This record gives sequence, structure tokens and C-alpha cells, in this order.
Amino acid sequence: MRRAARTDVNQKDIVNALRIAGFSVYPTHALGAGFPDIVVGKNGINLLFEIKDGDKPKSAQKLTPDEVIFHRDWRGSVYIVTSPEHALEMAISLTATSLPVL
Repeated sequence: MRRAARTDVNQKDIVNALRIAGFSVYPTHALGAGFPDIVVGKNGINLLFEIKDGDKPKSAQKLTPDEVIFHRDWRGSVYIVTSPEHALEMAISLTATSLPVL
């Protein structure tokens, strides 16, 4: 039987900060199998974010074995974010575009 998915303590703050900044955010932490914690979208661009608690020591921020496999095998990009500020910085820089949104 699968255990309930845990969320990092900063996930709620990261999700709220991204939504306030105009991003759509869909929590996916409960999918398991190493799938990233949230999917973020803006300007027609989708981002996969794995959330780690930046206040914890680096050793406690390591990817789980399932996350390592997912990151290794995924043919797109997955980004690790550690705080609301870090998530916003990544999301803004990765979705900035001069192309018109259709």
C-alpha cells in the first residue's frame, strides 16, 4: 500500500508566490514515482519543479531514489527550487519570451 505523499514545508509558500505572480500551478506531488512536486505554466511554457527545503542541510535536500530515476530518464527539463524567491526567479527567467502568446 502506498503511503501518503509528503510535501516540503515550503511548498505552500512557493505555490502561493507563483500564483500571485500570475503563474498557473498544479500540485503533482501525490503522483509519486519520482514525478516533480508541481507543474508551473505561463506564456505557453510548462515547467516541472521539484521542491526541496532550502533551510535544511544539503544532505537533507537530496533527491529520493525515485526522483533520481525520473530526473535521469525525463527527456525534458526538471528544475529544483528551494524557496519562493528561487522558484519565482526560475519561473520568470524560464518563461520570459518576446514571442506573442497564441
